[in-house]
Amino acid sequence: MINGWSESVLAGIQTLNQILTAGIAITAFSLFLYSLSFNLRDRVARSFAIILLCVVVVFTTEALQDNSLTPEVIELFLRLQWFGIVFLPAAYLHLSDALLVTAGRPSRGRRRMAVRGMYVLSTAFLVLLAFGFLLGPLVPEGKPAPHLQRTFWTEIFTLFYVAAMVWAGVNFARAYMLMLTRSGRRRMLYLMAGATAPALGSYPYLLFGYELASNHPYLFWTAATIINALVGALVIIMAYSVAFFGVSWPDRVIKSRLFKWIMRGPVTASATLAFMTIVRRAGLLLGEPYNAFVPFTAVGTVLLLEHTITFAAPLWERWLFFGSDRSELKLLQNIEERLLTQSDLRQFLEAVLAAVRDHMQSPSAFIATLDDETLSPIVVAGNRAMLEQESLTEILEKVNGDAGMDFQWGNFLVLPLHQRKRVEMDRDEVPPLLGLLGVARRDHRQIIEYEQREALWLLADRAALALEDRQLQQRVFHSLAVLQPQVELIQRMRAAGRYDTRSSMLTDPLPQEADLFNWVRDALTHYWGGPKLTGNPLMKLQVVREIAEQDEENGPNALRALLRKAVDRMKPSGDRKFTTEWILYNILEMKFIEGRKVRDVAARLAMSEADLYRKQRVAIEAVAKAIFEMELSSKN
Repeated sequence: MINGWSESVLAGIQTLNQILTAGIAITAFSLFLYSLSFNLRDRVARSFAIILLCVVVVFTTEALQDNSLTPEVIELFLRLQWFGIVFLPAAYLHLSDALLVTAGRPSRGRRRMAVRGMYVLSTAFLVLLAFGFLLGPLVPEGKPAPHLQRTFWTEIFTLFYVAAMVWAGVNFARAYMLMLTRSGRRRMLYLMAGATAPALGSYPYLLFGYELASNHPYLFWTAATIINALVGALVIIMAYSVAFFGVSWPDRVIKSRLFKWIMRGPVTASATLAFMTIVRRAGLLLGEPYNAFVPFTAVGTVLLLEHTITFAAPLWERWLFFGSDRSELKLLQNIEERLLTQSDLRQFLEAVLAAVRDHMQSPSAFIATLDDETLSPIVVAGNRAMLEQESLTEILEKVNGDAGMDFQWGNFLVLPLHQRKRVEMDRDEVPPLLGLLGVARRDHRQIIEYEQREALWLLADRAALALEDRQLQQRVFHSLAVLQPQVELIQRMRAAGRYDTRSSMLTDPLPQEADLFNWVRDALTHYWGGPKLTGNPLMKLQVVREIAEQDEENGPNALRALLRKAVDRMKPSGDRKFTTEWILYNILEMKFIEGRKVRDVAARLAMSEADLYRKQRVAIEAVAKAIFEMELSSKN
């Protein structure tokens, strides 16, 4: 009885450990995808992605192991598991080096060579694993679980593992001491705490083959379960810290995006898997090998959690991430949700015209808007030919100063749409004209009653309200367009200043790749002169200023010289040819430098115009990359 109860407890602990192991694999894989999606260009994020990939390999192969598998399959999974364990030390040192570089301590070559050397050693251990030297044959009846037999090289790798982790920990501490801002130190602490997760997670597998693990299975599995619970939390903490590297978004956006990603991915998938495992194990205890409730449990869990996340997301964003700026951000959020787009405006005005035509039994109606003293119809309902027979060019001359007076224009009754009066306006001042509403009469003898006219003016007021909102929104969008470059610059400097305030505030941040591509394309388009060259943001680059100082040139000539230098970098050695290796250089040279037409360039290079445009984009991206590298070298 006691032995049966003891075995049930041990089986329960192992089941819980299996659920946690699968949850960690799901979480690590989801966060790995997050790193690939948002900030992979940053060196810290790239090295962290390698660590996550190692964690995914370790815990996925562990979660797939089951008593129903054959010894050959179990041995295969155990060897695959060590693929992740072998590369963890090098990945950790790589991450610590990236943190030091980000904190303002770039490598002089020694740390970089050390990281590469660690990867070489990890590859050497992987070769030993492949040839059976790192680990011996499978011990199928091993305690506390089937494992690969330890060898001399296993002990060597254990020392290598511990030494690399200590070295990486020292680098983490150095990076923490270099942090000057409170937020940087706090996130570095989170990162250091989270960095223990993969090391802790792989540690139990290093104990297989020792007497401590085999003689005390309860202690081993209890410790492994506790460690896995810690690993799940610490991996998320580590991902949270790394999410701030390499992006210029505000903190609230990063937190909200990551939290929503975790809730929709790891939390939903792990909860679904946990409930499925519990229901399946309960069915086995009741003597039912296949429980019909398993698929229903999976579907119900996914739908319930996704439904809850959808409704709870706005609430947690406001209370967890908005902070003291809650009222301002809530206002912007409401504006975004209720924004009157061009499509919305058109739908509303179409509804107004439908009501106008129905009220007047009119064959045609229109609403025209006044933009820059030009009148143009934006919505026409009914017989469009009636409006096309008339001309809108002289209609503005018929609009008198009275905002409440309609007038006749051909077969149309026209109602001016004026802006509503403002408090700051004079009492007798006529509000600005927004547009016109015109409705065609059935025939020229139709008499418009007083009630009909009042209804028309009420509908015209509705249309004027929509046009006024459209005009106000256009002003807001124009202001935002002007403000956006400055806001982006501040956000980039703020993001860089999270970890290295010495360089971020004294030098201009490097441009984003998407911006750089657009700037290079514009500059090449006006290579021989034009506003896209003279007013190009590339003029602010340090490398352009250096060329201007060295050659005593003005800004446009210096930028033109930089473009010429970047284009020449793509030129293959030897005399110019029209072969495949010369195609990108020839496109740039003929299209932008020589100024030939697209049709002529495509014919000379024997390709279609569509293919030319695709190759042209690749060529411009290469020029932008060359300019980015030159700017980076000039800053260093």
